[in-house]
Amino acid sequence: MSDSDSFIDEVTEEVRRDRLFAMFRRYGWIAAVAIVAIVGGAAYKEYSAAQNRQAAEALGDSITTALQANDAAGRAAELSTVTAESPGGNAVVEFSLAAAQAEAGNTSSAVATLNAIAVNGEIPEIYRQIASFKALILQAGDESTIDERRTGLQALAQPGNPLRMLAEEQLALLSLEQDDTEAAIAKYQEILQDAETTSDLKQRATQAIVALGGKPEAVPGSQG
Repeated sequence: MSDSDSFIDEVTEEVRRDRLFAMFRRYGWIAAVAIVAIVGGAAYKEYSAAQNRQAAEALGDSITTALQANDAAGRAAELSTVTAESPGGNAVVEFSLAAAQAEAGNTSSAVATLNAIAVNGEIPEIYRQIASFKALILQAGDESTIDERRTGLQALAQPGNPLRMLAEEQLALLSLEQDDTEAAIAKYQEILQDAETTSDLKQRATQAIVALGGKPEAVPGSQG
């Protein structure tokens, strides 16, 4: 390699280094910002997780303290003062509150509390359905709510609903509440034939049919 070629290579290399350094000076802050963002994001995530843990622990302690009251009315009073920072946390508090209200004999307040959960679109649907189901059960024996309960239970008994079979059983009980033995037996027979019916529910349905003077129909595919 001649001296002139070597000189050209050295100059070219210097130019490349100058350009590289110039690029770092011009755009290096972007990498720095990216690094800070990554580190800061990780730190914030850890901080948020710690805050969430603390909030959950504080909520748990508040609920536990409230549940230590000597009677149901006292537990309901204590729970009514507990608040959570998230919709899910509030739902836990309200379920506990409704249970205490019901135990204290304050059915109307318990139903109102559960209905508030049932219409809260910020919590998962399954919890809203459970709240609705519990509210309907608490109103058993109230003749003024029969039509409302039937409509609510029929909505929960739709295909695909995880509470469907429990709602079907409550519909049978609702017929008994109205002294419609024939309709109750027919509903229990439907429950027996349903592929989604659990063994426990089949047993309850069979016992109910016999107690009501009916004869359980054989389930298709069963032996006996």
